[in-house]
Amino acid sequence: MPLRWTDRRFTFDLPEELFPVVVERLRGLPARVEDKVRSLSPEVLTRRDGEAWSIQEHIGHLLDLDELHAGRLDDFLAGASVLRAADITNRRTHEADYNRRPIADLLRALRRERESFVARLDAWDPGLISLTALHPRLQQPMRVIDMALFIAEHDDHHLARMTELARLAQA
Repeated sequence: MPLRWTDRRFTFDLPEELFPVVVERLRGLPARVEDKVRSLSPEVLTRRDGEAWSIQEHIGHLLDLDELHAGRLDDFLAGASVLRAADITNRRTHEADYNRRPIADLLRALRRERESFVARLDAWDPGLISLTALHPRLQQPMRVIDMALFIAEHDDHHLARMTELARLAQA
């Protein structure tokens, strides 16, 4: 059984000079998702594995979270000691009914939101990359660069699950 996202542990010790590299990973999400789903049928995109999300629901979840990520940038700038918490129930994703939406709409929205988030990171004052706040679930401090890496790892977690779902559908 694959490791659940909430079971992962992180060490936040990436050199700040690698911030542009991490931002590039974040910038690439929409293209990676588009490439992954390009040849998949609507049936494969919306097929669930038991109660687990479909590929489209994973895409919608990533889209939902960019608002949280942007808010956390605001938290850093405001000097918050603790970053705003994610809804660990993922209610928004569960209620959005992403399987009924056209994949093209989801992809456009994901690209728009991620480009907006990355634009903020591109414009981020390098002197503020080391701003630190406590991540509420992990209960450990993270810098802006750590948050960016955390998001990139989360993206990859969901991309890997989408690959697995596509393989299951073709088996």
